[in-house]
Formats: sequence, C-alpha cells, structure tokens
Amino acid sequence: GNGCMIDWPDDQLERYSRHILLPEVGGSGQEKLLAASVLVVGAGGLGAPLLQYLAAAGVGRLGVIDADTVDLSNLQRQVIHRTQDVGVAKVESAARMVGELNPDVTVDVYRERITAANAMEIVARYDLVADGTDNFATRYLLNDACHFAGRPLVSGALLRFEGQLSVFKSHEGEGHPCYRCLFPEPPPPGSVPSCSEAGVFGAVAGAVGTQQAVEVLKEILG
Repeated sequence: GNGCMIDWPDDQLERYSRHILLPEVGGSGQEKLLAASVLVVGAGGLGAPLLQYLAAAGVGRLGVIDADTVDLSNLQRQVIHRTQDVGVAKVESAARMVGELNPDVTVDVYRERITAANAMEIVARYDLVADGTDNFATRYLLNDACHFAGRPLVSGALLRFEGQLSVFKSHEGEGHPCYRCLFPEPPPPGSVPSCSEAGVFGAVAGAVGTQQAVEVLKEILG
C-alpha cells in the first residue's frame, strides 16, 4: 500500500528504501522528492548540512547560490568543503559533494550574490527556497522574492550557540506571516555581530541546517 514502484531501478529502490518504508513517505513521497527543486542560498554553515541531507534524500534538483570561495576558517562548520578546497568556489565544492553523494541529483550552480536584479528570476525556477545567508539585507530580499513568486521560504540563522528557524508561506494569505511581519525593521547596523566577529559553535550550524532540511522535506511531502 505504500506505493513501492516496481518499475524503479533497483539501485534507487535500495538507496531510498528507508524512506519508502515510512508510511508518511512511501514510494509516492519519494517520487515527490525526486521531482522537486530547491534553491539553497549560501553554501556555508547552514547550506552545508542542507545540501547534504537534501541530496541524500533525493531531491531531484538543487540550486546553490554563493559568490564566495572556501576559506580555511569555514571548515570548522561548513562540512561539505574539504581542506583541499580552500580557494575553490563554494558552489563548485558543493556541486562536487552532491555529485559524489547522489548522482540522481542535478545541481544548478550560481557563483554570484542574490540581488534585487536576479532574485525574482532565480527564485521562480524552484519549488521552494532555503535561506542560509548571513546578512539581513539578503533575508529581506529573499522574503520579498518568495512572497511575490509564491514560494515557501525556510529561513535559518546562527550566532554563537544559538539558532533561529522559521517556515514562511506568506503567499498563502491571511494567517501566514512573512519575515517582515516578524521583523519589520532590520536591527541597526553594527548592533548584531557577525559570526566572523562573535564566533559560532560549529555543530550548532549543523543542528540548525539539518532541521532546516527536515522542514524543506516536510514541505515537499505535504
């Protein structure tokens, strides 16, 4: 009854068997994952576990957008990158990791910043957006783009030993607030230190990013 598709390739049936065994996922849920597309914004502390678990789960198409290259100080939490990737574009390192983990997954690479000029166009190509960025301007921009494109936004943030996680679906109308509803104004410049100023406990990035992946998968599976 949970929709094990006999026409699936054996390697896919085996790869996703522990999902297919779950009545809440099953064969039909796994097919939804394989047909889904997710944009991961930022291939850093949150993006690393997000990309790993979305790729492992068989989300069919992942977009990854990040303008940065791998720095040695990233490796304490950005676990998709290796020591030998220092100096390499984060999106290229991320795409390599996804390909090694699950060849079923297509990766779209955007080595650029998300800006007011490109946000709507890029967001509209995906079913859902996961925000792993580290600045308020980009969070507001993604909130607005997701609202107007009608896409769910799974938002995460980190500092020191703490994280925040929210799912926004403001395009669904009344009773569905957006990021701006929660935080109408960004904090004054300089009032919230960055991770590079205040530090971040590496495994907390993993905990929050993994929980973001859980929320993304729940959205896809309904």
